[in-house]
Amino acid sequence: MTSVLPARVGIAGGGRMGAGIAHAFLISGCKVVIVERTIPAARAARDRVARTVAASIERGLTADAADVMSSLHATAELADLAGADLAIEAVPEDRDLKLALLPQLEAHLDPDGVLASNTSSIPIGTLARPLQRPEQFLGLHFFNPVPASTLVEIVTHGVAPAELIQRAKAWVRALGKHAIAVADSPGFASSRLGVALALEAIRMLEEGVASAADIDTAMEQGYRHPMGPLKTTDIVGLDVRLGIAKQLERELGARFSPPSLLREMVARGEVGRKSGNGFYNY
Repeated sequence: MTSVLPARVGIAGGGRMGAGIAHAFLISGCKVVIVERTIPAARAARDRVARTVAASIERGLTADAADVMSSLHATAELADLAGADLAIEAVPEDRDLKLALLPQLEAHLDPDGVLASNTSSIPIGTLARPLQRPEQFLGLHFFNPVPASTLVEIVTHGVAPAELIQRAKAWVRALGKHAIAVADSPGFASSRLGVALALEAIRMLEEGVASAADIDTAMEQGYRHPMGPLKTTDIVGLDVRLGIAKQLERELGARFSPPSLLREMVARGEVGRKSGNGFYNY
């Protein structure tokens, strides 16, 4: 294991993002604990990680799946986070949920343990308010899907020391990913830009400007984006995009107001790849 990485990493939330983050640390040699709300959810999280590890090995990762998975413990007990050098909150993008959970995670960490949130839009300063050690807290925004994504956004806030930011950058590099440091601001850099583009693409589709495929092709071929904004939204999840847009609308104003089409599709359960349909069918 690269010595710069935390020896033991805790992750609260074993959904797609949490499992992906666990995957990244596991294949880099860390011990990982995933905490879920129930034992069945913890088992499902472990299975999710096992599938991504197996897929990475199929794509050429030199590792033994059983050996990698032996370093993962999935549990429903927050107390199992004891001894973690780094704990990452990766629950759904709900401010109240995160505000309630983060102090509980902090309570199980040693005084020098680092706490992070994977939030994609909620200001880190807001999430730091109920913490006893806000100077040990920062944003580590991984991107979906984590195994394939090469970017991690490190979000600073007023009391996080420069030394902690440098440590976080070193962790990201050791995971084989690229770090950018962003000052605390609604949506940070990536979500703010990505959601702005996605919302305008959805408005264009709603207005009949072009088909979903042609809107995406415009950005892929005209601007060399690897994937168009509507395909990307299907992967991220329309429900996730809607939640971020609502958060940004509250913080930054009407330019982030979600289009009616987005609200309607989410209400119908058409949330993208995970539901089998969104702007495209899967």
